[in-house]
Amino acid sequence: MKKILRQVAATDVAQKELVVTLGRMYEDLIPELYSHRKFPNTEKGFMALLLWVKKLSSEDTAVRFVMEATGVYHESLAYFLEAKGYEVSIVLPNKISNYCRTLEVKTITDKTASEAIARFGLERKLDKWERPKPIFKRLRQLTRERDQLIQSRTIAKNQLHAEQTEAEPNNSSITRIKKQIAFLSKQEKEIKVEILALSKQDKKVEESIATICSLPGVGLLTAVNAIGETNGFSLIRNKRQLASYAGFDVKEKQSGTSVKGKARISKHGNKYLRKAMHLPALAAIRHDERFKAIFARLVSKHGIKMKAVVAVQRKLLELIYILYKTNMPYDKAYLHRNEHVEQVNKIRVVI
Repeated sequence: MKKILRQVAATDVAQKELVVTLGRMYEDLIPELYSHRKFPNTEKGFMALLLWVKKLSSEDTAVRFVMEATGVYHESLAYFLEAKGYEVSIVLPNKISNYCRTLEVKTITDKTASEAIARFGLERKLDKWERPKPIFKRLRQLTRERDQLIQSRTIAKNQLHAEQTEAEPNNSSITRIKKQIAFLSKQEKEIKVEILALSKQDKKVEESIATICSLPGVGLLTAVNAIGETNGFSLIRNKRQLASYAGFDVKEKQSGTSVKGKARISKHGNKYLRKAMHLPALAAIRHDERFKAIFARLVSKHGIKMKAVVAVQRKLLELIYILYKTNMPYDKAYLHRNEHVEQVNKIRVVI
């Protein structure tokens, strides 16, 4: 009997349903998908899933549960499995979608998606997922709540402007809208205070935020947003992966001389992370010579200002990641020192 090297239970997670495919790889390195079933995305469904996996898998090799990071719907299952002592791997969505393109799959369904995740889990070496610190999850909840409040307040302000500028404004409507705006502003301030207090509860997190805030244009809320949305960059291994996670990765379609699509970011990533980088990028362009030079160079190249702003957003996010990992503050003179050293080395070579 052939030896089993790997076993996976690949799960395509939806709001109410788990579509699971069981797969295994023998010593001949050929993957085999041998069973498929659906379960409700509830604790009762999780228990039924474990019984099913235990019944159909070999006890000689540990089963790794592999799932895609789909919003918040996968979190309950991941927390449940981790608490039970099972190996869990959570894969970034872009990794799975890029892998799916290499397969000869013409029809995309929940079943084919779970099968693709199973093949990916069998063929790739995956990192073991670890439960994030509670502080990261709480910070993410607060920043997202604040973002929703700001959106609601913007809508209310637009309604107020429309009501005030029409021919015969309704005074009672204006009063109610003003009260709504004042209430939303009060709640937003409360969230800011809670974020500040929470960030001070963990010394390491507080230091990391202070380090990130050394970047031009980056303040407390941006730093907290970056840390919270990435769970302290726990799933990120490099800058390219971070750009993909945030949806800043560039997609371009060209074929021969007839097909020449414009290069643009995919936006298949964390929208909260991209949104958090917008205002800091504009501030960095205005107040920092390095980012101002990057912006000017890109605009002179293609003439599209928004495209240059997006490039600065990506650069800022990558720098936040570097500062967080190295725990070193941003040094404005770093590039100047490097340029000086390179010039001195060139002179020495000539001499």
